Amino acid sequence: MKTITKPDELAAFCAAAAEHPYVTVDTEFLRERTYYSKLCLIQLAHPGGGEDSAVLVDPLVEGMDLEPLYTLFRDTSVVKVFHAARQDLEIFWVAAGLFPTPLFDTQVAAMVCGFGEQVGYETLVRKICRQPLDKTSRFTDWSRRPLSDAQKTYALADVTHLRQIYEFLQAELVRSKRTVWVEEELQILTNPETYEVDPATAWQRIKTRTNSPRFLGIVRELAAFREGYAQSNDVPRSRVYKDDALIELASTKPRTMQDLGRSRLLLREARKGAIADGILAAVERGVSMDQGDLPVPDRSREKLQVNPALADLLRVLLKAKSEDSNVAPRLIAPAAELDAIAAGQRDVPSLRGWRRDVFGADALRLCQGEIALAARGEAVDIVELSR
Repeated sequence: MKTITKPDELAAFCAAAAEHPYVTVDTEFLRERTYYSKLCLIQLAHPGGGEDSAVLVDPLVEGMDLEPLYTLFRDTSVVKVFHAARQDLEIFWVAAGLFPTPLFDTQVAAMVCGFGEQVGYETLVRKICRQPLDKTSRFTDWSRRPLSDAQKTYALADVTHLRQIYEFLQAELVRSKRTVWVEEELQILTNPETYEVDPATAWQRIKTRTNSPRFLGIVRELAAFREGYAQSNDVPRSRVYKDDALIELASTKPRTMQDLGRSRLLLREARKGAIADGILAAVERGVSMDQGDLPVPDRSREKLQVNPALADLLRVLLKAKSEDSNVAPRLIAPAAELDAIAAGQRDVPSLRGWRRDVFGADALRLCQGEIALAARGEAVDIVELSR
């Protein structure tokens, strides 16, 4: 198996790959000790055949330039095939500010083609390629050199089998006329907002039991400081302080270093230096913030007047539609959307695009009393109601 360690070797492979309709791509990375993923290995394969059609690229070699790969990513005549692409795409977006175009994600396609929710690569290799897959090297340290033969074999398998998986799923999508369904899903993956975390909005991901505007104001300031510090120092946000410590700080409102020393949940490293100073400054901003500048609690869920009987009927309808279309139910409509529809909300994804065709249109008809559901053995039938 070939490992590319020079830019000219990468350029030669990418030029060869550009002569084919698609290239399969995967990465190995580490993120346990950093905010941003550390790219450790890139795997590439094209359908040309021969030993040189699948390679490993070592981005950690001094002098390695990935621009030939980025040029290939910009080539719209070559489909870039990934499995569960989100983390891979984040790496390339952060490193080069680009998304591989056009993109195909076999995990998304597999859900559309009836392989279940969040289907793993190993499952697709077994079901489509009829091959076993050795995953013993999955959790190895990909930053250490040299790589073992077992690591290289494992890594290369992630793109060699992907060729057959892609061709199978692509043919199935064409047969079922569902290519546009996958394209709609991939718009989320290629939206920069999917990967960019604004420190000012980081607080919205933190679960709190208190909706006091003042408390949320302190939470917002603490979360913004943590996110900004983690990004600028490239450390995991949990290494700054964890969510439970953030909630504790928002409750106790420390104003001095001595107050910080009384925290039960704060890491030792956060009780001194830049982090401690940042915590105290964030608390001070939250405490002294004008009332009009405090965040407004999101009470939208509290205001939902969910009709529980209707929500249950929507779940039955979703199960029936999922089985009829052979698409994972959660891909069509998560449980929260069913409750929202039952509460009268209409601006939800399951009522738009291909989801509306599969489920949303009949969901609305059910809500409006135009149809009913009837059990027929193990099946569920839609019954038209006369008006």
